Amino acid sequence: MQGISPWLAAAKEAFARSLPPLFHKSAGGCTFNVHNTGDALWIIALWPGGGRLAFRAAFAPDAALHLQKMDEVESEVTFRLQSAIGQYTVKLAFPSLEQPLFRCTAALTPESPLLIPFWPRDLVALGDEGDTAFAQGELYVHQVGPRSGLLYGGISRPTAGAFLYLQHLTALSDYCEQTETTVADTVGEQWPELGFALPPAKKKPLPAGKECVISDALILLSPELPVGEAEMSRQFLHLLADIYIHLPRPQTAYQHWPDVLEKTLHDLQLSPGCWTQVQGHAYLNAYVCDYSTPPEIMVQLAVLLPLLDYVHWSGREISMIRSIKAGLPRFYDNRIGSVCRWLPAAAHKLKGSEEHKQPRVMDAWYLHHPLLNLSRMALAGDKEAEKLLLDSLEYAIKVAHHFNYQWPVFYNLDTLEVIRAETQPGKGGEKDVPGLYAHVMLQAWELTGNRRYLEEAQQAARALRNTGFGLFYQANNTAFAAGAMLRLWKATRDPQYLDLSYLCLANIFKNVWLWDCNYGYGKHYPTFFALFPLNEAPYTAVYEEQEGFAAFHDYLALAAGEDILPAVTLLLSEYIRFMVYRAAFYYPPMLPNEMLAAAARTGELDPRLWIPVEDMYDGWTRSGIVGQEVYGAGLAFGIVPRHYHQVPGEPFMIFVDYPVTDFTIKEGPAVCFTLQGDERLCCRLLLLPLTDKALPAFSVKGRQREKGRKIRPAGYMEYFVYGGQEITISWKNELPATVPGTARNNTGEINTI
Repeated sequence: MQGISPWLAAAKEAFARSLPPLFHKSAGGCTFNVHNTGDALWIIALWPGGGRLAFRAAFAPDAALHLQKMDEVESEVTFRLQSAIGQYTVKLAFPSLEQPLFRCTAALTPESPLLIPFWPRDLVALGDEGDTAFAQGELYVHQVGPRSGLLYGGISRPTAGAFLYLQHLTALSDYCEQTETTVADTVGEQWPELGFALPPAKKKPLPAGKECVISDALILLSPELPVGEAEMSRQFLHLLADIYIHLPRPQTAYQHWPDVLEKTLHDLQLSPGCWTQVQGHAYLNAYVCDYSTPPEIMVQLAVLLPLLDYVHWSGREISMIRSIKAGLPRFYDNRIGSVCRWLPAAAHKLKGSEEHKQPRVMDAWYLHHPLLNLSRMALAGDKEAEKLLLDSLEYAIKVAHHFNYQWPVFYNLDTLEVIRAETQPGKGGEKDVPGLYAHVMLQAWELTGNRRYLEEAQQAARALRNTGFGLFYQANNTAFAAGAMLRLWKATRDPQYLDLSYLCLANIFKNVWLWDCNYGYGKHYPTFFALFPLNEAPYTAVYEEQEGFAAFHDYLALAAGEDILPAVTLLLSEYIRFMVYRAAFYYPPMLPNEMLAAAARTGELDPRLWIPVEDMYDGWTRSGIVGQEVYGAGLAFGIVPRHYHQVPGEPFMIFVDYPVTDFTIKEGPAVCFTLQGDERLCCRLLLLPLTDKALPAFSVKGRQREKGRKIRPAGYMEYFVYGGQEITISWKNELPATVPGTARNNTGEINTI
């Protein structure tokens, strides 16, 4: 039998009584009633089929909560309440009467300086009206660490449906700043008591007389209870996208990535701390000044692939590409017939300081990640990469068959003996590796035409089934797995692969940071829509984000013209938009020195280098504790080719922070492209001059009018346009002379800047 807290016992007693509602609303087929039980203001949501969800909007430990005033305007009502601890202002809004969705924001003005040693959770799963038993159900997703304040679950008895709860944790920043607390792990569950609880403030009180938001929750109901992981992942993505539309989102700003790229290129090529020498050959270190760890093939390729993307886009020669490529064949291990993680000539430097830092130990994903990058190079025509790939495939297949496509965490390269089977007891091994392996096999099939590789990919895909929200091991690998399943679906039209693709993406979006940490050090950098590298990681990491970003671009390009979930397009595009802004803050020169770690755990931390730190935390922990990540230095080289669009012969570039497809240059002159994203959300479009001359007179047209446009002092033009539409940009090259300090806008008029 599940126990309950004293606070829930008191609420249960109140729910057993018949209480007249202070307020009633119907939305999306559900009903919502507001009750004052004396110690709390409750919002009771009732499904059409029975079953209720009770949300505690305000709490008075002294059981003396008095309603002073209630104001209703259209679909919003405000309650002003008094209690011994202070005055509450509770705003309840229904953003769309077509959806069973409400948002409730509660602000408290303490009567006296207020310490909060405990606070009850704000969500209770109730049975039918008149039934004192609590509802039975299951939670599929809940917050871990500083991830989004999410709860996704279903109520099965009485028959009700599913719900998605999202606490807008950004709104709690003032509370955390004043009390020196964190919102990590504040949204949890012990059925039937669910939801958010204020982090205990035991040392620093909330000041008297100052209003402070203590909750900002959005709750969306569904009459459908998902059956199986395919329905669950689709519903989760759908509900999350629907809530996201109404979630307050922070503003972004334009980052001039070509400048960041040049600074990174300079430091990457010329900083001795980025390189090590083995037998006369230069290799990239994993971390700045990390000379104790031998070179890794993953590190070389993680930087090389974005460099190649940039070279293809720019036509520029970068000398270090030759150095990196020259070292790749030396990672081939003749003993096993495959490339391996550690450079064989330097593997003796490993001292076993960690379980995987031994010469003959393989971390499962490390075998397949280099093969995936080699396959990309091979498909682009690199014969040396093709040879390394094809020479390694038999070993990869041997390992897959040995483990029956269920990889452990660590195993011995030679004997395939399992060294560590599970990530945690009972959690299984690296469950997303089958998707990564499938991606490698699909690339090999495309390269060779050998259907054996396609069949291997299909076999591996089956190993992803029945993993639910436990599929995610490492963010970039789960993202690659999503793309692999989409490829399989396009190749076979078997719907199970599309379902598996959505399952991978659902796992991704339960591991993001949908709030902005505006307390402590977090005031110096944005965190909204960051992606965590591992299930339990307390920080976001540049390398996994960079590769996830590239994988999501690839996914949307593959999905163009296909009938995929609109929620997928919305969420992936928004992640990319925020990443293009937020990722610049991984670079130490963008951060104040006082928020950087005094020393890195691996290598050294140089705040002057444009090499990103690995780790960004919530506001009370300094960044860069793990180290300055050389293998994340491909960041700018991956962003520039995907978001800056060149028009040959013209003195400008086009920047868009949403991904685009079908970029076409037409006569006129004009360019045409399709914006990804959702037509209800906006992205930034810039026209950037490449010379000192004034920009031409532009016309920017789409199905929807742009939301706004500005002339910027730097001489570029900035538009805000809606997603999910085709955009045409046309211009005139013959312009009369302009006077200094002016620029032309898209109507041809002259604006002083």
